[in-house]
Amino acid sequence: MNEKYEVIIIGAGIAGITAAIYAARKRMKFLLISKDMGGQINLSGEIENYPGFKHMTGIEFTKSLMEQIEYNDIKIESGIVENIEKEGKEFIIKTGKADYKTATIIIASGARARKLNIPGEDKFANKGVAYCAICDGPLFKDKVVAVIGGGDSALEAVDFLMNIAKKIYLLNIEDEIKGQEYLKERVLDKDKVEVINNARTTEIFGEKFVSGLRYEKKGEIKELECEGIFVEIGRVPNAGFVKGMVELDEQDHIKIGKYCETSVNGIYAAGDVTDIYEYQYVIAAGQGCIALLSAAKKI
Repeated sequence: MNEKYEVIIIGAGIAGITAAIYAARKRMKFLLISKDMGGQINLSGEIENYPGFKHMTGIEFTKSLMEQIEYNDIKIESGIVENIEKEGKEFIIKTGKADYKTATIIIASGARARKLNIPGEDKFANKGVAYCAICDGPLFKDKVVAVIGGGDSALEAVDFLMNIAKKIYLLNIEDEIKGQEYLKERVLDKDKVEVINNARTTEIFGEKFVSGLRYEKKGEIKELECEGIFVEIGRVPNAGFVKGMVELDEQDHIKIGKYCETSVNGIYAAGDVTDIYEYQYVIAAGQGCIALLSAAKKI
């Protein structure tokens, strides 16, 4: 830990990668720490709203980012940040494998899948219950599946499963499906897709593998037979390692100002871990840039 960095970036999703690209171009002494590469990009189906690309998949986007990382000679230190301590005007980042000293920090740790927290969910995880249609969808070829959710992620899951599953039920707890219009046009009113609104999923059941679920609609419990369940109800910010250190909102997003600064001087945050509430790749990239430039100015 004798080596001291000007900035350490936590997370290698689009916010963290953008910050790292700018740090590399400014010839800063920096470190990028992440448990994986790409973050939630790896879970994306098709991307059609990122400037400069009329259409691409999440895999293609990740590949493009990897090429840019290699071009800028950016190294990713594999690890999970467990704790951050303040030591005078500097910070000590602890990963379990090593400790790192830095003048500033950019937290771009993203978010993870939100769970239903209902009976049977944990029991049948990886036994019919999944949180990524792109990752696990091909396992359900010609099977009846249910997608739980009513926003963009749920619609993207249905779209991906369209040519894989035999039948797709879309269970939405709200009165109507929300999400971008182009996604609605692509998946709703299709023969193999059946939308069930006002449906609150209450239980997942089966024997060795999922065989169905129960949901409540207008006070009545109903049963639905299916062999696969994809939970697409949003994301939870990965901010547990700074809880009690920086200020969080009610949903545990990190609160930031217009310069991506947190409540602690020298710590910045960007992307889905923040309280911006508009979770788009282009916004995460912009925040990654702002956070890095803010950290550089402080140094």
